[in-house]
Amino acid sequence: MFAQAAFARPQQATPELPALNDGPYIFNDQGKLEAAWVCEGEVAREAVTRHQLISPRCGYPYPLMVPAPALTDVAMPYHGERIIAVSDIHGQFGLLVRLLRANGVIDDQGRWRAGNAHLVIAGDVFDRGPQVTESVWLLLQLQAQARAAGGDVHYLLGNHETMVLYGDTRYVNPKYVEIAKRLKRSVNGLYGRDTVIGEWLYLRPVLLRLGDTVFMHGGISPENLELALDIDDTNATYRSSLGKSRDDVRANPVTARLFDGKRSPIWYRGYFDGQLETEDVLALTNRLGVARIVVGHTTLNHISSLHGGRVIAIDNGIKRGESGELLFIEDGKLSRGLLDGSRVPLREFPGAPPRED
Repeated sequence: MFAQAAFARPQQATPELPALNDGPYIFNDQGKLEAAWVCEGEVAREAVTRHQLISPRCGYPYPLMVPAPALTDVAMPYHGERIIAVSDIHGQFGLLVRLLRANGVIDDQGRWRAGNAHLVIAGDVFDRGPQVTESVWLLLQLQAQARAAGGDVHYLLGNHETMVLYGDTRYVNPKYVEIAKRLKRSVNGLYGRDTVIGEWLYLRPVLLRLGDTVFMHGGISPENLELALDIDDTNATYRSSLGKSRDDVRANPVTARLFDGKRSPIWYRGYFDGQLETEDVLALTNRLGVARIVVGHTTLNHISSLHGGRVIAIDNGIKRGESGELLFIEDGKLSRGLLDGSRVPLREFPGAPPRED
């Protein structure tokens, strides 16, 4: 008995998979709405109506107001109010909430408290992280609350949103593959036009100008300058192409350059990798008539100033789930808001960043 016990291999416990919790997804079947959650791996469904306040079950942790049908999107006018910007959240909902709360953008219940400020999300809420649904619902809810207070929330699409919408799920967190199976949908079908999230998401812009600042996910290249000169037309072309297959958007010359992996506004990295010198960026911003271009997509450790302040890089690695920063533009002055709520100056760009898709 003793000898057997001495030489027996210790039994290893079977690792448990994390609990599968997500939702709600609200599906629209010819005007009838049904909310669906996956809680502890089990699907729960509930008939809901527009303007109904839904209590949290699992997934999104705050009460959720079912919005009116999203048919068009009319942003609040900008008259020089405070701007707050963040990008590349990549499903890190908990970190986003901490950052917004510490800097007075939301309260302890996830409600808007920034008055008439404009919050800009410069793309890539999707992919990688495990709480994409929660992040999108927060922004959707905050937009309505901000507009009621005279402010706004601008969610710009990045390359990862458009990838998921045209069915490229290479970077999707495995959780969402399983959620889609449980709900008997494809991954991109979770955000289809027949969903409440989807009907809102398909109206989001890619480019935005607020005063003397233009925002986008990747950047504008000199070859595509006219895309930023006519922002409304460019956003309309993006919207008309969303949800089409990758092959379709790349086969059409009108839309191909919108999704090009090197020079499109959702992918461009020319401000960072030596394609453009500072005088080139200066000429570009002068043609656009702006003081600066604010971009995400290219990850630095801190919000940084490049090319004499003509480019501001705001992807500061939130996707890693460890830290995050907000950009503040107030009366022409720029600063970083940190996780402890303090404000510090922008960093100066030190050199070439690592390549991350």
